Amino acid sequence: MGETEDKERRTRAGAVKVLVVEDSPTVRALLVELFSSDPSLRVVGVVSDGDEALAAVLQHRPDVVTMDIHMPRMNGLTATRQIMETAPVPIVIITGSSEPESVAVTFDAMEAGALTVLPRPTGLGHPDHAAMARELIQTVKLMSEVKVVRRWSVSRPRAAGGRASASAGKEGVPRLVAIGASTGGPPALHTILSSLPKTFPLPIVIVQHMASGFIGGFVDWLRGACRLDIRVGIHGEVLAPGRVYVAPDERHMTVAKDGTIVLTTKPPMNGIRPAVSALFRSVAETYGGDAIAGLLTGMGRDGAEELRLLKEAGAVTFVQDKDSSAVHGMPGEAIKLDAAMFVLPPEKIAAMLLTMTSGGAIRAERTT
Repeated sequence: MGETEDKERRTRAGAVKVLVVEDSPTVRALLVELFSSDPSLRVVGVVSDGDEALAAVLQHRPDVVTMDIHMPRMNGLTATRQIMETAPVPIVIITGSSEPESVAVTFDAMEAGALTVLPRPTGLGHPDHAAMARELIQTVKLMSEVKVVRRWSVSRPRAAGGRASASAGKEGVPRLVAIGASTGGPPALHTILSSLPKTFPLPIVIVQHMASGFIGGFVDWLRGACRLDIRVGIHGEVLAPGRVYVAPDERHMTVAKDGTIVLTTKPPMNGIRPAVSALFRSVAETYGGDAIAGLLTGMGRDGAEELRLLKEAGAVTFVQDKDSSAVHGMPGEAIKLDAAMFVLPPEKIAAMLLTMTSGGAIRAERTT
């Protein structure tokens, strides 16, 4: 064996183990070729339906699974649920469909424990192929490092109505809620927003890091479970109580002093556009202490420094706790900066929002 071949063999021996679950032979071949092109990845199994996926996870113990949604016998949603209940492993959903029904199933799979969703890469020769291939490979590597936990086959707890226990907090009623989220954010946002009434008195602005092309479907998915009016933010739109505005693809979303949404194509912040940092900075400048702002699960540190600025300006600030986070990067960075007044799981964040907007206050809960 030559020196180069021996080096590659030794590299792949410690590589990230990938299980590919895909019913299309053409797409399977494309994914295997892409992953095999990177020496830090090693494909340990290739299967064509959910039944085979569950058996392959138990047999190969992969570090990460790429999961198709529409497959014979057992689809990707059911397979994700069963894997996360029996042998949890990071799962990346890869889909080639943008139909509303398909997108809804994709986000149901994320609620069941999948970490993120990416579009199916285009074939060789397509102008977007190289960029999509790089994003897929990088995402698979990053997700393989996430420590997932077992999901039990029980209903997600709902936030109770009424007030949380009160002993400390800010007096008065803020005028805006701003939330940032990344990996694992969709199910956390689902829990929070579905627990709020149609009469919630404040506008809510959200930046959710997500692959381009999925924000519209994400908003549709949230609408199916929430009483609030949820929409993709539009430049110049006036913020209204009881409405939720989600930043669109490839646009920073900020808020102006006249109470309108501003969308820009300014350069990425923290390598990201839309960035939570851009939104939070504008909220700090425009609303100051008259805001509630928080960071949910996600990689990196986007928004952490700006959450500290909001806290210093007098805003109520919160982060998602470590136990309920898929990735405690963004919330953890905010905690290090002492930027969070409250550290809570999603259902308690919903209860906090109800309490704060009814003029009450809640007991601060800090975790590390």
